[in-house]
Parts: sequence; C-alpha cells; structure tokens
Amino acid sequence: MNVFLFYVTLAIYFGATAAYLIYLFKPSKNLGKFAHWLIVFGFIVHIIFTFDRFIEAGHTPITNLHESLSFFSLAVVGLFIIFESRFKMQVLGSFVVPVATVLLLVSSLFPTSIGPLNPALKSGWLAVHTIVAFLGYASFAVAFGASIIYLIQERFLKKKVLNGLFQKLPSLNVLDEINYKCLTFGFPLLTVAIISGAIWAESAWGSYWTWDPKETWSLITWLLYAVILHGRLTTGWRGRKAAILSIIGFAVVLFTFLGVNLFMSGLHSYK
Repeated sequence: MNVFLFYVTLAIYFGATAAYLIYLFKPSKNLGKFAHWLIVFGFIVHIIFTFDRFIEAGHTPITNLHESLSFFSLAVVGLFIIFESRFKMQVLGSFVVPVATVLLLVSSLFPTSIGPLNPALKSGWLAVHTIVAFLGYASFAVAFGASIIYLIQERFLKKKVLNGLFQKLPSLNVLDEINYKCLTFGFPLLTVAIISGAIWAESAWGSYWTWDPKETWSLITWLLYAVILHGRLTTGWRGRKAAILSIIGFAVVLFTFLGVNLFMSGLHSYK
C-alpha cells in the first residue's frame, strides 16, 4: 500500500508538472485551475503516503534519503500551494512544481525499505529538527523558482521584448516580494533547525558541534542566507542581485542536503 501511494503521488506530480509547463506557454483559466487542483490532490495523496509510512515505521519518516527527499518534496509543494493562493500566481508552479517532482523522482532511486532505527535517531528532536529544516529548505525552493522567473522577466525588459511570454509573467516587484517573504520565513526556520540539531547532537553524541561535514555545510548555508537577509535589510539588496543570490543559496541547500550525504562521510551520513 505504501509503495502504491508513493508511485501514485509521483504520477500525479508528473501530471501537474506537465500541466503547469503547458500553462506557461498557453495559459488558460481552465488549465490553470486543473493544474492547481491536480497538485493539491497530489499533495493530499503525498500526505497520506507519509502518514501511512509513519504508522508502519513507528517514527517520523525522515530517516533516510528516500524518506527525506520525499518529505522535502512534500514541503515544497505545500509551501508552493500557499504562495500560489496568496499571490494568485499559477505561473510560479511552472518553475517550482518541477523541482518537487524531481526531488520525489530522485527519492525513488534509493531503498524504500524500513529498517531498524539508528540509536542516535531515537529522540523527540528527530521530528522538530527535520521538519523545521525541510520547511526552511522548501521556502528557499520557492524563492529559487521566483528568482528564475525574475531573471527571465528582467531579460525581456532589457531586450524590450514586451509581448509573448513577458505578458504572462508577474511583475518584477511581485517576484522580488515573494523572494523576500520566502527569505524571512525560511531563515528563522533554518536557524531553529541548527539550534535544535546542536541540542540533539549533545544528547546523542555528547557534543553540541563536531564540525561534521553536514554541520559545516549547514553553517555555510546559514551564513549565506544571513548575508542575503542582512543585505536586503541594511543595504537595499533587491532585484537581480537578490535573485542571483537566492539561486546560489538554493544550490548550496541542495549540496548541503544531498551532496554531503552522497559524497562525504560523517555522523550525519545516511542513505
């Protein structure tokens, strides 16, 4: 049942991705509604899959790469739906929903079996640390999508291509606002994730910080987004610079989450 729900979710996400991409070039009210409700339906099935795995495993299902990538995808879709509804911007789905779909697709490449839980993971901090971390990461994913659209729209303006796709994309001000809101939502969550992780590490390994590769790259990610937020609040970093930094920031997030686990060994390594 659990595997069936997973692949149903993946199929729906692929369908939603196709619908949003078609909407990008041939927007219509009916297609926009179809894409929206399809991703909402997929999100509901994804929640059921996650809850079913929670019941089967007996713990928060974010303990290996299959589960973590799946939950990352779930968080991205959930936050996207909120931003899409808030800003009435269905075109954002053309850039964010594919990210969630790829994350879920990659998760299918890793073992799906539920094995014994590592003793270090048997803690109440598991849910707190991982959930807030992935919500923060998901916020940065939405900012990434908005930033890609910003750069495309800005290029159209510079080349004075004021028809076609240009007319279908949101204004630069709206895109910059989304970028900023994602940053102010995601950065505090990332901060809480690092603090809760340090507390958890002390109880599990007897030290708040060990400069493990995952810890080091988490700190790099936090510092990068701290610089971006500080620049926006104090020196007025907006527009193109903020968009480029958000894209770079999300690339660092992906490496921190996935690259470290695949290419570096440490206390946080899991597959």
